[in-house]
Amino acid sequence: MTSANVAEAMEQPDGGRAGDPCVMVIFGGAGDLTKRKLLPALYNLATENLLSREFAIVAVARESMSTEQFRDKFRQDIKQFATGALSDDLTEWFVRRLYYLSAEFSDAKAYSKLKDALLQADKEHGTRGNYFYYLATASTFFAPIVQQLGAADLVAEADNKWRRVVVEKPFGRDLESACTLNTQLLQVLNESQIYRIDHYLGKETVQNILAFRFANGIFEPIWNRRYIDHVQITVGETVGVEQRGGYYDQSGTLRDMVPNHIFQLISLTAMEPPISFQADAVRDEQAKILHAIQPLTSEEVLSRAVRGQYGEGHEQGKVMPAYRTEFSVAPDSSTETFVAMKVQIDNWRWADVPFYLRTGKRLPTRHTEVAIQFRRAPFVLFRGTGVERLAPNFLVLNIQPEEGISLSFGAKMPGPIMRLGTVDMSFAYSDYFGGSAATGYERLLHDCMIGDATLFQRADMVEAGWSVVTPILDLWKALRPRNFPNYPAGTWGPKESDEMLARDGRKWRLNSHDAVLSKPVSAGS
Repeated sequence: MTSANVAEAMEQPDGGRAGDPCVMVIFGGAGDLTKRKLLPALYNLATENLLSREFAIVAVARESMSTEQFRDKFRQDIKQFATGALSDDLTEWFVRRLYYLSAEFSDAKAYSKLKDALLQADKEHGTRGNYFYYLATASTFFAPIVQQLGAADLVAEADNKWRRVVVEKPFGRDLESACTLNTQLLQVLNESQIYRIDHYLGKETVQNILAFRFANGIFEPIWNRRYIDHVQITVGETVGVEQRGGYYDQSGTLRDMVPNHIFQLISLTAMEPPISFQADAVRDEQAKILHAIQPLTSEEVLSRAVRGQYGEGHEQGKVMPAYRTEFSVAPDSSTETFVAMKVQIDNWRWADVPFYLRTGKRLPTRHTEVAIQFRRAPFVLFRGTGVERLAPNFLVLNIQPEEGISLSFGAKMPGPIMRLGTVDMSFAYSDYFGGSAATGYERLLHDCMIGDATLFQRADMVEAGWSVVTPILDLWKALRPRNFPNYPAGTWGPKESDEMLARDGRKWRLNSHDAVLSKPVSAGS
């Protein structure tokens, strides 16, 4: 096989196929998510020939706009938000498939107009009556939109025509509201029609957790309590709440990040091997992990869950404002912008192995990783040498901003005496497979078009996640924090986060003194 053949094989992987002919309806189609992520992702799919030629988009939003104005808006937006090179021909092909409907989501007449628009798209673009509805709206509209779609007979499946609904987060505010929303959706839709999206699962390294674990015979045998000491998950953001203060002050970091993003990372890291990569086979194993996470008692919340809120900080001489001074945030807000937790998975594989997680705003670096620390080797052989201690081995799955995997281990340093240094074997996706133009939504949208729900949450998974988080929310609501703000912007959160691990004789792999973004030392350095 020539190098050209290899390149072609990599670009056209086995099993890849274009999405089904369909119409994508975007509720909230004039918003930021649409122009920044959804439309650029669809453009990338078209570039890779993974978007059906029989395809169209109907954007529905309250803003007054004509289809031609929406098309002109797209021409300008794609120049700003495209992740790769643009083609004039492809851009115009895309433009001809864009339609816009100005409507109130609660107006029943709007859904009659939507039905007409869908029939027009079917006729002009051969989309064969397949529709999927993307709810890029505030969560308060999720149930009303689905109920209106049901009343207008726009979600009934018949004659081999499929209908699907993609639901953005947040999926509820607590266990009760999540159960209510699931009930409302399931009164209109089948579970197989509901695609609860989490864009974190569109990232290559998140998907690669399954391939890494189950395609390599050297890792799975040691992926258990006998060899692993603990697991750390860090999701750090350098930004504050920006213009989302109104939403964020009602939500907080715990609701915004833990029951979806972080619990998805935990379930993929900890799950048992599925019997296949069919959607429900994978999600069955994920659900078992989520159900096995032990909910915290009120006493455990006080010692195993930490909340924080950032105050004013400084970075390179620049002042970073306190959370309470951000736009649309209450001046006495008790909303957390940082969360750290210790959770236990009550099953055979992970008994007594703690999973530590932390996430927050205004941290030192934008960095997401899953770090597995293995148990230390016995020190016996090194007594009487210059080695004072043995460093633990870490396997780190870097998820963003640079996707890759590294493994740290001890090696003898050159010289006449026994000294050990920690070195890293690391791989970056960009080095091995090249860069790719991606928003993180391509895989998820494509999966929806071909009916693969593997990377989307089921109702039981959502409710299991909220069942763990809700006791913490309840206690924090009852006990107002007395020390907010309790960490300066630009640091790794409040001291209580470090103390939580210190009580177990452990520490965070990354802290304010570590050079997070420095390149790992290679074995040949």
